[in-house]
Amino acid sequence: MNRREFLKSGVVGTTSAILSGSAIAGTVEQLAAVEPFAFPTPVYRTLGRTGLRISLVSFGAMLTPEPEVIKIAFDNGVNYVDTARKYMDGKNEEIVAKALKGRRDKITVATKTLPGSRSKADIMRDVETSLKTLETDHIDVIQLHNLTDKERIFVPETREALLELKKQGKVRFCGVTTHKNQSEVLHALVDDKDRFFDTCLVAYNFESSKEIGAAIERAAKAGVGVIAMKTQAGGYKTNALGAVSPHQAALKWALQNPHVTTAIPGMKDLSQLKENIAVMGMEFKSVDRRILKEYHTAVAGFYCDLCGTCEGTCPKGVDISTVNRALMYAEGYRNTGLAKSTYREIPSKISAAACVDCPVCTASCVRGLNIAGKMEQARTMLA
Repeated sequence: MNRREFLKSGVVGTTSAILSGSAIAGTVEQLAAVEPFAFPTPVYRTLGRTGLRISLVSFGAMLTPEPEVIKIAFDNGVNYVDTARKYMDGKNEEIVAKALKGRRDKITVATKTLPGSRSKADIMRDVETSLKTLETDHIDVIQLHNLTDKERIFVPETREALLELKKQGKVRFCGVTTHKNQSEVLHALVDDKDRFFDTCLVAYNFESSKEIGAAIERAAKAGVGVIAMKTQAGGYKTNALGAVSPHQAALKWALQNPHVTTAIPGMKDLSQLKENIAVMGMEFKSVDRRILKEYHTAVAGFYCDLCGTCEGTCPKGVDISTVNRALMYAEGYRNTGLAKSTYREIPSKISAAACVDCPVCTASCVRGLNIAGKMEQARTMLA
């Protein structure tokens, strides 16, 4: 096997923890280090009933500090970018706008209204602000941000605003995003007799429940375009895999699902772009499964899959899953600013601050996480 064939065999970066041979692992890593990177041939899927053909790996811009890396992605076949009105207090849309210059007609742009926006005036304001910040005359996919249940899907004022914006040509398609009670949200999109919303951005990774997978399948079969986020299950750094990154394996796991149109991993720099975009055209293999098994074991003591089941066992109704998501942003994403801003969005009466009056924590986690410990950690790190 020559050098290039060896690299293409799918074991690049796999260390002795996976291959049981330090010599093999060392050789692989040395060869990978000198191999010049070649962007893969882009792969595209259709985003549900929108008919939009978008790249299998798309660009999650939430953490991207400058436009250059986004431009490189666009120039190499990535044609969908996800941002939001709230990211970086509005600065993220400005960064995306710079990357879009000279490329706008080739790129599908998705952004989001503010999480609390429901009234017609709020929705209209959010979209007009995004249009100005993105320096564009239309948004391809406008998404209601962070739905925690199905209620916001059916707010009449919200729909009235979105319909008016579509008539004005300022919005092409409408979608929602969700981290919590995701199955409920997905099923509601299908059950809606008007089929008003075209897409759903959903947290989906190898730790997700079968219930989420079934809801995704049902939504996709009904024409909803499904976009996956949180595909790296926190992206925590761990010594369990040596020098191996679980990111490619995790991304491949999510994208092997034919009911998922695309994934939007957050990419801060060129190295992360290369790592993620390389997945296009790759198969999910047995070595990937072993990597994810090791990663699962490494993060089992602190990773929360945001199912929200524990909240029903908390007498004060603490928003435990959002608290844990904020902790994930701090520890996994290593972005304290995002973690603190997410935590601040939780009303104090249901934040980790509400836990201090409880002599004993009665909330229980199906994964066995120490909820009381994590709430204390949030108060220390994020309050």
